[in-house]
Amino acid sequence: MSEIESKVKAIIVEKLGVDEAEVKPEASFTNDLGADSLDTVELIMEFEKEFNISIPDDKAETIATVGDAVKYIEENVK
Repeated sequence: MSEIESKVKAIIVEKLGVDEAEVKPEASFTNDLGADSLDTVELIMEFEKEFNISIPDDKAETIATVGDAVKYIEENVK
């Protein structure tokens, strides 16, 4: 597991209060991890802060799973 992936998992566990075992790459924030729209916005903001990146709204809407978040962050972290 990459450092980025482990940080993403830690943020999700902290913000959503889910078990780390549930945080799999294919897990949907809303369908599998119980996040609502506000939770997903807060997750995106936390990812931006943790990784010092900006995630535009149109891109944020495409980040629906743990794997999507990891992939986007890995592609955009300097």
